[in-house]
Amino acid sequence: MENTPPKGPFTLVTVNTAPERAKRLIGRMVEGLSERYTIIHVDNCDTIEQVSPKVRQHQPNILFSASMWSPEQAQKIHEIAQRERPAIKTHAIPQGLQVERGPDAIVEYLLENVPALLDSVEL
Repeated sequence: MENTPPKGPFTLVTVNTAPERAKRLIGRMVEGLSERYTIIHVDNCDTIEQVSPKVRQHQPNILFSASMWSPEQAQKIHEIAQRERPAIKTHAIPQGLQVERGPDAIVEYLLENVPALLDSVEL
């Protein structure tokens, strides 16, 4: 394998009502992808109302909405983020994944799905 530097840095904002869990799980994902990508988790929004000001403040490349949000809420979160930063890439973790399969399933899901998202980001 060639020795190429990780792609990035990517700045990430999460939308999760459990900020400590978000930080822990995203930390595991960042570690798992660290050879290929540099991801900086800059902030978490505990509420949908925080999305607009935090996206404006941090101008992140990517935003994840956690599995506690319904598809409608996730869509609203993503629309708010895209209004503030049209180039942002958003991703909704499937609703109920944390509850049904636990934190390891979330990390596994992110490790499988995030590389394609990151590869689509214009840096």
